[in-house]
Amino acid sequence: MSVRRFWASASTLVLAAVAALGIAQPASANSSAAAGGYVALGDSYSSGVGAGSYLSDSGDCRRSTNAYPYLWAAANSPSSFAFVACSGATTSSVAGTQLGALNSSTGLVSVTAGGNDVGFADVMQDCVLSGEATCLSSVGTAVSQIQNSLPSGLSSLYGSIRSRAPQAHVVVLGYPRFYQLSGSCIAGLSEKERSAINNASDVLNGVIAKQAADAGFTFSSVVDEFTGHELCSGDPWLHSVSLPIYNSYHPKAAGQSGGYLPAFRSAA
Repeated sequence: MSVRRFWASASTLVLAAVAALGIAQPASANSSAAAGGYVALGDSYSSGVGAGSYLSDSGDCRRSTNAYPYLWAAANSPSSFAFVACSGATTSSVAGTQLGALNSSTGLVSVTAGGNDVGFADVMQDCVLSGEATCLSSVGTAVSQIQNSLPSGLSSLYGSIRSRAPQAHVVVLGYPRFYQLSGSCIAGLSEKERSAINNASDVLNGVIAKQAADAGFTFSSVVDEFTGHELCSGDPWLHSVSLPIYNSYHPKAAGQSGGYLPAFRSAA
């Protein structure tokens, strides 16, 4: 998604390590999911922006071999794998451009969407470049959109996914909190700003979880996996403001393999 764009270079060792973890699971854990085709939908948090090692044919979608869908597919060998998640995707663009990968034989679907619908990238820009009052106002506007307009977008997307893939097990993943409060950061945003941004992420995850449940899908949070690895922690799995700028506020390779992959694997 364009909303949370932050990542660092990934190592091929990550792929090997995660593949080993997948093989070590009980054979029954992923056998049914692997038997059908797997389709990875969504925004930049699913495409792997910030994780480096981008597939040459993915262009500005920046699909990474270090992203959790690619790592899961490498470890579990589904009968087919369509990796169509794209940086900047919204609920409507996922519905309009990615669902062609689904069909009646699709067995497993993953998706992240919603952050771009409420302009989270713009929120972070306001918070980084402007004062506290502007930041808090921008966060408040995003929270209002999350509560009032996002539910219908998610409901429409999830309904379209179910229509295209009626037999699929659909896993909807959430977003991490960005900041460890009272952490190691000595400059940058205020604690009040960081707390507001974390709260907005919690509200976003709550709305996504409810809509996923209403659709009969499985919601998998990544908050626990990222706890202790937020910005201002000693070992952040997210990029702060960095170059190239699209990396900012996106998971690094470690965030994909250590955060998103376990959350998806447990739900898949």
